Amino acid sequence: MANLIRRGENAPSAMARASSFEPFRLVRDLFGWDPFREMAPFAWDERMAGYVPQFEVKETKDAYIFKADLPGIKESDLDISLTGNRLTVSGKREQEEKREDETYYAFERSYGVFTRSFTLPEGVDTENCTADLKDGVLTILVNKKPEAQPKRISLKPPAGKAEKAKA
Repeated sequence: MANLIRRGENAPSAMARASSFEPFRLVRDLFGWDPFREMAPFAWDERMAGYVPQFEVKETKDAYIFKADLPGIKESDLDISLTGNRLTVSGKREQEEKREDETYYAFERSYGVFTRSFTLPEGVDTENCTADLKDGVLTILVNKKPEAQPKRISLKPPAGKAEKAKA
């Protein structure tokens, strides 16, 4: 069984740990060093990244289908809008309340407010779009206009060859 290591805001710095001279830990900390951290306007923490849902976008003959896994998000915390040719999905994933008497050994889930926007191509039917949130999966269906559907064009033989074929 693996050992659980508690990590958090009060974790000792690399220099404090180095003073006790643990060579393997020192090397591990050095490989994780970000040389550009000082150039950032503020100290970046992975927990500040927030929640950014991943989308799957698929085109079929009749529509564009957008799917996203949104576990733990309620319908009331979701806003889907279509303005012109821009589809925007916004929402929030609320963080569970942390209690002082609980010990976290891993804190990897992300929370926060998110917005994702997609530019739709010409020929979408903005009047007939549907959205469904079922079992934590958001599905948005943006239909294509019938006149935007591809039309099959048959080939005609060149004029000279058509006359020879009849003869």
